[in-house]
Amino acid sequence: LSRRRFVRVFEPLGLAVLNRLDPETAHALALKALKTPFAHLPGPVSTARLATEIAGLNLPNPVGLAAGFDKNATCIDQLSRGGFGFIEVGAATPRAQPGNPKPRLFRLRADRAVINRFGFNNDGMDVIATRLARDSGIIPVGLNLGANKDSTDRAADFATVLATCGPHVDFATVNVSSPNTEKLRDLQGRAALMALLAGVMDARAALPRSIPVFLKIAPDLNHDELAEIAETAISAGIDAIIATNTTLSRDGLHSQHRAQAGGLSGAPLFEKSTRILAQLSRLTAGKMPLIGVGGIASAQDAYAKIRAGASAVQLYTAMVFQGLSLAPRIAIGLDALLERDGYSNIADAVGTKTEAWL
Repeated sequence: LSRRRFVRVFEPLGLAVLNRLDPETAHALALKALKTPFAHLPGPVSTARLATEIAGLNLPNPVGLAAGFDKNATCIDQLSRGGFGFIEVGAATPRAQPGNPKPRLFRLRADRAVINRFGFNNDGMDVIATRLARDSGIIPVGLNLGANKDSTDRAADFATVLATCGPHVDFATVNVSSPNTEKLRDLQGRAALMALLAGVMDARAALPRSIPVFLKIAPDLNHDELAEIAETAISAGIDAIIATNTTLSRDGLHSQHRAQAGGLSGAPLFEKSTRILAQLSRLTAGKMPLIGVGGIASAQDAYAKIRAGASAVQLYTAMVFQGLSLAPRIAIGLDALLERDGYSNIADAVGTKTEAWL
């Protein structure tokens, strides 16, 4: 069998097995499977139309892996060869922590969605920094920065993780938008966010080399809150905004686990997050690039995010239902859509349909 046919035949079988298991167990097995000879690792997918630059990072394509899939940076080399243009690992906190009690991950099959309430479970920044230092550098790798649940100074935690792990990554993301650490989203307010970002920027200035810092925001923001965050991010010198994290909304869900507490990701988040993205595109007026996340499950979804204002995109939940081969499929599909519409490069399509989402 050719490699491509092997994947087409056996990936659905593997997914069928994994989807019969407890979701968190299945996730752990999926990470282990990445290290076997059977993993579909085509290498970075790129064409002249797909290659792009964002915040000084050269991406072979604009399709990234969102944080949360490889929390502990155990599969960087494998994921770097999975067809993505860039990957983000973490979130990492200063000290290792177990996260919230299990069960804390739920599939919503009828809704093509997932609810999680992990609560920043991770091995801690020192262990993760050691793994990041071994990165082969095939594509840009970033780290999602988090704060310990029992921290007395959560704002300082972000700077601490950046100071430790920053020398080993290509970008870092300030994550104040997870709904699973109590009161973390309170750090999205103007005064708290400005103080937090000032500390992070000071930590970046002390690194041996400067790296771009991104800010990941929640989708559950009204227009005034979004405007405040955009203004604060620009003032603080943030290099890009990731829109968005998971939502607390449960509108229109049909699955058995729809009432579980935690953040909802997947298909139901697509429209909500894309509207936030378009609003942010208007508010930032080209002053910084945006990365679109939330409900991407196809090349058409990724293209819609890009035309709404994203310079790059990230995905995760759709892989639960479609497998790791989704990333190269989306990249190849994006190239075809750009060719169809006469764009010579992905950057030319960014924001061409922002108004349609406002």
